[in-house]
Amino acid sequence: MPALPPLVAVVGAVEPALLTAWVSHYRGLGIERFHLAFHFPDHVTPDQRHQAQAACRELGIVPDAISTGPWHEHTNPQLRDALRERAGTGWHLLADSDEFHAYPAPLHEVLAEAERSGTGTVGGLMLDRLAADGALKGWNLGDGVEGLDSAYPLGGFLTHHLLRGDLRKIVLAHSGVAVASGNHRAEGHRPANRPPVAVHHFKWREGVRADVERRAEHSATGAWKTASPARLAEARRLLDHLRRHDGRIAVDSPRLGLRPVSLHAVPGWWAVEATRLVATWRPPTPAGQNEPGSMISSPSS
Repeated sequence: MPALPPLVAVVGAVEPALLTAWVSHYRGLGIERFHLAFHFPDHVTPDQRHQAQAACRELGIVPDAISTGPWHEHTNPQLRDALRERAGTGWHLLADSDEFHAYPAPLHEVLAEAERSGTGTVGGLMLDRLAADGALKGWNLGDGVEGLDSAYPLGGFLTHHLLRGDLRKIVLAHSGVAVASGNHRAEGHRPANRPPVAVHHFKWREGVRADVERRAEHSATGAWKTASPARLAEARRLLDHLRRHDGRIAVDSPRLGLRPVSLHAVPGWWAVEATRLVATWRPPTPAGQNEPGSMISSPSS
């Protein structure tokens, strides 16, 4: 059986407990090599930087690179591509530090099928995870992956329905395939796997509101460079929603369609709904109107 691919990721000032749970999750899938780069914007304190790097080394991983400065839209892909060069020829697993892949079969079987498809990619779809009451809160640091799973028991397509963002992900890519910013797509290499891999997205935790406010401010002023208006527009949609719902996600909104999920089982509805989203997703128009097949919900969510 061939060796499994290395994991390639650019990491920010993530809390040590999340980093530990993330590494544990991927080691549980059989991943042994990690090519990580830390990037710390100016607001990150020296203590936060030290904690993140110390946690990484305690896990037996030496970061390939550490950088500082504004988080421009091009920052992540530049660092990621340098990591991919170091990772070498073959397949690469791509995952942000709040993304936990749930594959439908052992990784070597997924890769064998990807090889047969000839696309050089395996596609995923973000399954946003939220607390039962919609609060942006922390989790029990002592419980690892299990605590993370139980603290955010609801799942759905928040990124799609509320932010109108691209929830598609390239989760595995061959070294010869270029991947776009955010790992959302690979031009000319559309993944063939259906349904897409579930990418459990544990972004909606304590501290995310401040992060999004900072992103909105810096994107609006140009301090953080962006290639499109999408990053600012998505941030503003989230902040507007939080203002209207007392700082919480409105998890009871039928438009968001949130349901109980777990890392340990693919939801029964996943195959149909996730496949449909991958096939029909389109970016929102500048005026915010639906395009054919875009399935964009009303901004009143």
